[in-house]
Amino acid sequence: MNRNLSFTLHVLTARLDRAADRLLRAEHDISYNRFLALTLVGELGASTQRALADALGVTEPSVSRMTSVLAADGLLDVRPDPGGGHRRHLSLTDKGRQLVASVQQGFEERMTALVAHSGVPYAEYARHTAQLLATLDHAEQERTL
Repeated sequence: MNRNLSFTLHVLTARLDRAADRLLRAEHDISYNRFLALTLVGELGASTQRALADALGVTEPSVSRMTSVLAADGLLDVRPDPGGGHRRHLSLTDKGRQLVASVQQGFEERMTALVAHSGVPYAEYARHTAQLLATLDHAEQERTL
């Protein structure tokens, strides 16, 4: 089937997301969306629910519900802003950091095997993917996309 690149990238991303969700639910009893939230909090440092909502592309009420579940599971620490207001600061617990590190390592190993099996050189694919992301970041900053 002849597809254009934008559609093919969408299909690839959607299938990878579904595969990651199945894997995480089976092996770690967590959804891929919740794992992404933990990963983003870890990468963003002590973040806010608003920053996490923006990074995930979801609403703040959705993130509020998600962070409550992650906090109840002992993976995320949610604290009120010391300055008052409704803002909540987020950070990973030790258990959350351990889960993110463990899962990321496993994902990287599986992605390396998948790319190698496809016949595409891993280093080249990783470099091109990083280049595409950097270009997209620049285009979004310039609002040209």
